[in-house]
Amino acid sequence: MKDYEIKLEVPQGIDVLFQEKTVIVKKGAVQIERTFDLPRISFAKEGNEIIIKYTKGNNRHSTILNSISKHIKNMILGLDKPFLYKLKVCSSHFPMTVSVKGDDFIVKNYYGERVPRTLKIPKDVKVKVTGDEIEVSSVYIEKAGNFASNIEKLAAISNYDNRIFQDGIYMINKKM
Repeated sequence: MKDYEIKLEVPQGIDVLFQEKTVIVKKGAVQIERTFDLPRISFAKEGNEIIIKYTKGNNRHSTILNSISKHIKNMILGLDKPFLYKLKVCSSHFPMTVSVKGDDFIVKNYYGERVPRTLKIPKDVKVKVTGDEIEVSSVYIEKAGNFASNIEKLAAISNYDNRIFQDGIYMINKKM
């Protein structure tokens, strides 16, 4: 058993605060927070560096430490530039319409269905529909990615030959 530690450099203009197991990253009015509820993990800040420590661990715990550091790096990256996923609406059999109303994402006339398919948009995610393109953006990489994949799943159909029936909504670009 030994102690592991990783140091991360914080860019200018970004504040990092720690409240027990919660890491809060701020830039201006935008704030991202995430809780890492793991035993024997501690956070500290020295100058413009974050120090993440895991006490009395083994090699498996060093991988956990690397994962936590990557999550914090993604939090810092999200503050500089939100994560953006682009999706494209493809319909050849029936003209599918996609819209956003309030906090609902709605797909109408998918394969001629009379009942629209809907998804609730999470509070930190922005969705923009222009023609046959959909843009999903958020400062949280997990929320943006999960919502984009949920849109793909919403417009998925089973028991059809996907070489012929290619209607759906597909991810075409990710900007990180």
